[in-house]
Amino acid sequence: MFTSVLMIEKPLSSVDVEFVSTLHGDEGVSFIVLMQPRGDQADVLLRAIDDVALGRVDEAVREPETPRGEKAKPLAQRGLEATLEALRARGNEAVGQVVEEHPLDLLKAVVAETGADEVIVLTAPHYVEEFFHRDWASRARHKVGVPVLKLFSHNE
Repeated sequence: MFTSVLMIEKPLSSVDVEFVSTLHGDEGVSFIVLMQPRGDQADVLLRAIDDVALGRVDEAVREPETPRGEKAKPLAQRGLEATLEALRARGNEAVGQVVEEHPLDLLKAVVAETGADEVIVLTAPHYVEEFFHRDWASRARHKVGVPVLKLFSHNE
């Protein structure tokens, strides 16, 4: 069985579930999902810059509608549970947790403890972070010792 650690920031869409479930053909996959809710002040600023870079100025000046900080945890837990159910419905093994602090330290520990074969970072594009190689995938490549695949999430 192939073991993938899947880092996400929102529940997977049905397209994403289908995609990650079929990455390894017919081989069985076991997923360890780490849900890292975004939403601190730095995230808000970086998302506004991304919106401006993409020509979405109206979104850049609007207050974010997603809860931040402590208010984001229950929403993240529900999103994690929905993702786990969707992965299991596709015949995969799936466990997970909401990341509360130091996501890359947790990622490194999970990879080491489980003997994971790969890490998949599946997020919305974060152009500023990616340009400066401060996104999760770029930083994880230097920490985990297994291949890291970066994928962009889809919307329903």
